Amino acid sequence: MIAEQTRPASEEPDPVTAPTPIVGPEAPTARLPLVRLTPQQPAEPSEPSEPSEPSPGRVLLDQMGGVGGIVYTNVPAIVFSIANSFLPLLTTTLVALGSAVVLAVFRMVVRKEKVVAASGGIIGVAFAGAITLWTGSPRDFFLIGIWMGFAMAVGLTVSLIARRPVTGLMWSWFHGKRHDWRADRRVLRTHDVATLFAAVVATARFAVNQIAYQAGDTGILAIAKVATGMPLTALVVLVAVWAFRRSTKLLIKDPRASAAA
Repeated sequence: MIAEQTRPASEEPDPVTAPTPIVGPEAPTARLPLVRLTPQQPAEPSEPSEPSEPSPGRVLLDQMGGVGGIVYTNVPAIVFSIANSFLPLLTTTLVALGSAVVLAVFRMVVRKEKVVAASGGIIGVAFAGAITLWTGSPRDFFLIGIWMGFAMAVGLTVSLIARRPVTGLMWSWFHGKRHDWRADRRVLRTHDVATLFAAVVATARFAVNQIAYQAGDTGILAIAKVATGMPLTALVVLVAVWAFRRSTKLLIKDPRASAAA
């Protein structure tokens, strides 16, 4: 009996039963899963946006020295009016000038305001005191302020006649003069209204103070100066802020609405 020999597992397969490899162009190729590559879209350049800017009301107040600056301008006049009731004219003028100096030092040292903004009151009081001493009339201490109101009313009115209202010029300066604000009728009308309101207020201020000046009482003049000072200035600022915001909305935030107007 012949023992059957078993083939080791490590030997090559039987050439008869083993699959014959196919070589040539008919040979199957391994198919890899298709991966569809989508071209990366280039990032669209973002449109330049208007830089963030401070509040128009804040800017206008800063130009006038802030709320404190408006209040401080009335202090020397009040001091002068009170001192004039029991002190000679020269002493009264020096006391008013001293109060202006003290306020200027306070604004520079404590409130850290700029020298130009803080010392402006000293110059005004010095001129008013010089005129008062020259004429010898206490009421002339208020003369500069009265006629400055008149000059302001005239300047605002002239800007309206020239079709360049002051608030529009201020808005254009505030935005770097980059926008043709006068070409938009709605924006121009807006600043006409705001500047006209400021002109009316300046005219009313001049009229009230001039009537008080004719009365000749420094107490009445001080009251008129305070009454026509900060309250009316606050109204002018509010109207100017409205004009600023409306112009910004029409020309910057929604320019198409402005173009259709």
